Amino acid sequence: MTGALMGRIRSALIKRLARQLYEKGDGFNEDFENNKKLLKEVFQYKKLRNKVAGAIVALARQAKNN
Repeated sequence: MTGALMGRIRSALIKRLARQLYEKGDGFNEDFENNKKLLKEVFQYKKLRNKVAGAIVALARQAKNN
């Protein structure tokens, strides 16, 4: 594989949570730090919050490009 970047695979739970929260439209965008602050009210656990925030960033970028 030349030039292909392999990323980490997100679990279905992370993807589902991110999609549901992003579709609600509570101010989520491509800014990871902003998304983390918004998710602080939703999730207690830092690791889960960061993973979901990152997945939301990916969704926002996909929506922007399509």
